[in-house]
Amino acid sequence: MALLDWIAPESGLRLEGEGVWLRPPRASDYAEWRDLREASRAFLQPWEPIWPADDLSRAAFRRRLLAYARDREAGAAYPFFVFRASDDALTGGITLSNVRRGVAQMGSVGYWCGKPYARQGQTLAGVRALCDFAFGPLSLHRLEAACIPENAPSRSLLAKAGFREEGFAPAYLKINGAWRDHVLFGRLTPHVGREGPDEGVSV
Repeated sequence: MALLDWIAPESGLRLEGEGVWLRPPRASDYAEWRDLREASRAFLQPWEPIWPADDLSRAAFRRRLLAYARDREAGAAYPFFVFRASDDALTGGITLSNVRRGVAQMGSVGYWCGKPYARQGQTLAGVRALCDFAFGPLSLHRLEAACIPENAPSRSLLAKAGFREEGFAPAYLKINGAWRDHVLFGRLTPHVGREGPDEGVSV
């Protein structure tokens, strides 16, 4: 898939979830995305890396789309925006990133939700839809996620989405300007046992 195909509406990739639908970000999403992120800045900043000064600019959004396109074309990441099915409102975003093939067959899940839509179930439904996509069409074996220990809503969401708490990583990611500890979560595909398919890759 070419870069412009990924950015254009004709890319056609759409995931359906309970009360939500997901698709890759488009240039036409800019204004709604900017407004939601700006309105949610104080709500989101404690859980995210520090935003660049121009983070909400149209130029930064365009760079974001190009980076998404490169990652998708390489099969390394699959970013989506989450929309509420009842009115097509943008509620947040979710990304399957750091996709590793070969003997790993795994990826990492990250997400954000705008403050007006927090704790209404859209993000949970989005994570579940992304898991179906990862374990179905992408045939991944394992998904990973992480969150700051104090982020109780995120920990609860991951548990409801079928992830199991697996460990603790000190100073794991630089969040809001500081290296923060994280709780690590994992989920295996329901389609195969722990052995998984033999990909024929030697190490």
